[in-house]
Amino acid sequence: YGGALVLMPKFDAYRFLKLAERHRVTHAMLVPVQYQRILAEPDFDRFDLSSFKLKLCTSAPLRAEVIADAMARWPGNIREVYGLTEGGISTCLDCAAHPDKWDSVGLPTEGAQVRVIDDQGNELPQGEIGEIVGRAISMMRGYVNRPEQTAEMLWTSPEGEVFYRSGDMGRIDEDGFIYILDRRKDMIISGGFNIYAVDLEQALLAHPAVADAAVIGIPSDHWGETPLGLVVRNPDHNDSEASILDWANARLGKSQRLAAIEVRDELPRSTIGKILKRELRAPYWSK
Repeated sequence: YGGALVLMPKFDAYRFLKLAERHRVTHAMLVPVQYQRILAEPDFDRFDLSSFKLKLCTSAPLRAEVIADAMARWPGNIREVYGLTEGGISTCLDCAAHPDKWDSVGLPTEGAQVRVIDDQGNELPQGEIGEIVGRAISMMRGYVNRPEQTAEMLWTSPEGEVFYRSGDMGRIDEDGFIYILDRRKDMIISGGFNIYAVDLEQALLAHPAVADAAVIGIPSDHWGETPLGLVVRNPDHNDSEASILDWANARLGKSQRLAAIEVRDELPRSTIGKILKRELRAPYWSK
């Protein structure tokens, strides 16, 4: 199509902006943490990014407040893409067309079906929370030499169609938009209540002193496990852990409240920007 690719050996927000301006970049695919770092770059507004037409986001849900910032300050639309490398599940959010749905990951793409099921494999109605499953045009045959792992991933609908399990907990709203709440394995069960970390993380991230946040379940003699908030402070704030905890808990339901807050210099992330919650949990569960 006569296009050109601009490649960076290693991501750097300032360098990205310089290259985008120099080469009059029109499209980019980024992960959420890259959006955050680019928009936080002190010189962001000095760069001419008027050539941009479309930016894509993948690998993890893009927070609504980050979308709002990018849509206000960065020319061009954003499309958020959610799916599995294995295929099956595929959704897309057109941020310009649906400004009231920025907390979602959009609608199923053409040819894709998305449903929500409970722990027993029963399909749930719209609005109820369960595991997201899907099927689409592109689906792998299975994991190589891992028949048991392949079988665990499959769900067969009442109509006899094979869907792939995502491992993500979520819901579908009345308009068909899909909302991701948590990884199934990361869900916190405290005193018999299911707690979805994303709700608690959104409360923490709304605090002006919090630049980044993750919520994990840690052992509790009283509740089995209880949610702990791990936050990275904005450099121009020095709010105490106790004040952040009280502020966030005042905005959460009684069964959701955080047991404590710990401040970290940074949160561990994978090469594509996902927070490594298993690493965060490990020290607490190995004691």
